[in-house]
Amino acid sequence: MTTICRWFVAAAAVLVLVAGCDSGPKFKSTDITGAPYGKTLELADAQGRVRHLEDFRGKLVVLFFGFTRCPDVCPTTLAEIAAAVKTLGPDAERVQVLFVTLDPERDTEKALAAYVSAFDPRFIALRGDQAATQRVAKEFKIYYEKRKQGESYTIDHSAQAYVIDAAGRLRLLVRHDRIGQDLAPDLSTLLVERS
Repeated sequence: MTTICRWFVAAAAVLVLVAGCDSGPKFKSTDITGAPYGKTLELADAQGRVRHLEDFRGKLVVLFFGFTRCPDVCPTTLAEIAAAVKTLGPDAERVQVLFVTLDPERDTEKALAAYVSAFDPRFIALRGDQAATQRVAKEFKIYYEKRKQGESYTIDHSAQAYVIDAAGRLRLLVRHDRIGQDLAPDLSTLLVERS
């Protein structure tokens, strides 16, 4: 066998070994582990207590941005997140869902608490002033824009959810139209990874 043939055989063997050694978790959602964003969050909960991502270490965090007057995407997404978490049974206690309002003008603490608890009493709603909302939206690459609607306004916004692992690392981007199919199995995978 020539040197070139031996080199190709060796290279092919390495590729087969590397492909066979890929023991990392397989997710249905987009794996964004190592993304250079989504590292900090500082907003108040419905009781006025300032919360940080570090407060939830040891749990998986599902993070979703929206507003209580959203007519379709937000309530549908929160209902699907609640259903996904419920399928985990007792492991649901190892998951914390955070809902960040993009409409702090209208979404009071009281309104937010009532809104999220309608989906699951364990969900936590977070809000800040306009500056804090802009900071956290920028940190998680969330687009939002106020749009005039009659005498009032609505908010156009990104609708993806994020999953942060128990060590506080941003891991997954879940498209809003895939939450019903993908979130529960991905949370299960991350919970096994944590065990």
